[in-house]
Amino acid sequence: MSASNKTAKNAGKAAKAEKGEKKPVAGKIKAASGPVIDIGIREQDRAKIAVGLSNLLADTYTLYLKTHNFHWNVVGPMFNTLHLMFETQYNELALAVDLVAERIRALGHPAPGTFSEFAKLTAISETKGVPKAEEMVALLVAGHETVARTARKLFPAVAAANDEPTADLLTQRMQEHEKTAWMLRSLLA
Repeated sequence: MSASNKTAKNAGKAAKAEKGEKKPVAGKIKAASGPVIDIGIREQDRAKIAVGLSNLLADTYTLYLKTHNFHWNVVGPMFNTLHLMFETQYNELALAVDLVAERIRALGHPAPGTFSEFAKLTAISETKGVPKAEEMVALLVAGHETVARTARKLFPAVAAANDEPTADLLTQRMQEHEKTAWMLRSLLA
């Protein structure tokens, strides 16, 4: 190494020390493709949480597709009400998909993003054909309840890792899915 390179390297270390920046701690696990992730959550905890969030992402995306399908294909006396309600719901789900995927990425893991991955990960089954409007509503109630259960199952791992951002996301998702299930359920009374 030339003298000028050593000087530049030492100047960089000194600048970091002045700013109070710490050197990466030995034993930290490096992300698959990039710098060390040191957010205060151990790699094995981040991996476990990312798996749970991947299930949540798959459930959310599958429910999004189901809701969008029903929006397009609903018929009957409740057409306008359900068509507009389903549109509001699938738009909300589309935004949620992005939030969940971005949290997985922030934890240093790839987010699943293909139909085949979602099919393996989701607890929500695909609906064949075009059900009657009332059955659509019942299927969406079941879907929202499923997503809420998937989110709730992840809480112990999130709490154990002190992962407050994921806990906040899960709380918001459960609140939205429980409220939407209640509103849909009310149509079936």
